[in-house]
Amino acid sequence: MQPSDESKMEIYLRPTYAIDSDHESVAAAAERVTRGCSDDAARAVALFYFVRDSIHYNVFMISVFKEDFKASRILEWGKGYCVQKAVLLTALGRAAGIPSRMVFAKITNHRVPPHVYEKLGINTFPRHGYNQFFLNGHWVTAAATFDKRLCDRNELPVVEFDGKNDAILPEKDLRGGPYIEYIEKFPPAEDLPFDWIVERIVRIVGPDKRPWLKREDEKPFISK
Repeated sequence: MQPSDESKMEIYLRPTYAIDSDHESVAAAAERVTRGCSDDAARAVALFYFVRDSIHYNVFMISVFKEDFKASRILEWGKGYCVQKAVLLTALGRAAGIPSRMVFAKITNHRVPPHVYEKLGINTFPRHGYNQFFLNGHWVTAAATFDKRLCDRNELPVVEFDGKNDAILPEKDLRGGPYIEYIEKFPPAEDLPFDWIVERIVRIVGPDKRPWLKREDEKPFISK
């Protein structure tokens, strides 16, 4: 990169309230996961697989409170839904010195499990979050949303990332049926657009939703 390009990348390297890449636990995790990696692409791949599989996907971790989107908190919980996992992967990337940002899309998941549909009443999600890393001179997309264990249990394809090619949620399931449909893609964001996200999800989960850390937290949603 030229010096001017490097200055433009600065916003994708600095910590924010949610993307707290300077937090001790986040920095330590980034160092541990990327130890022995030879370049940014290898570091991004290692971080992708860490977040994909070690931070288990749970849609009921959705919250309408900003503090529940802090990367350090998600790392401590070891689980989250797509936006929370994307926040954490962004923070880990920045802690490892890789320019990292979030991207969002409106998607339909044609394979939403019945128990999830029963709670949410939807299979279209207006604020799906995932990631982009700046690697070898260009932005590469990576969706570390669903962990391998979850995909295997539901007989769904697992997203793989090589640090070179875009890796998004697949259009087809393992049997060739419809899986993920990207309806609308939104511009990249250097920070978590919390108000923009909550403005939509509050209509689904209500104004008081916090993460369900354990089964006894579960209660019906009050808004649709």
